[in-house]
Amino acid sequence: MQEGRDYIITPEGLLTFTALYLKERGYCCGNGCLNCPWNYERVPEPRRTQLLKKRAENECARKTI
Repeated sequence: MQEGRDYIITPEGLLTFTALYLKERGYCCGNGCLNCPWNYERVPEPRRTQLLKKRAENECARKTI
C-alpha cells in the first residue's frame, strides 16, 4: 500500500482509504468509508441517507469556494 495512492492520513491522524483503493477492492464494505465510490450501497439505513446527504453538502460547499 502506498500513501497518497491507496490511503491518506487525515489531520486528525486517521488512515482513510482513497476512492481508487476502494474501487479496486471491488465492493462496498458497509462501514461508511469517507471516499466510498459505491454510494454506500451496503450501509444500513438511516446511516446511508445521512452519509449521502453529508457528501452532497460537502460537494456543494467545495463548488462555492
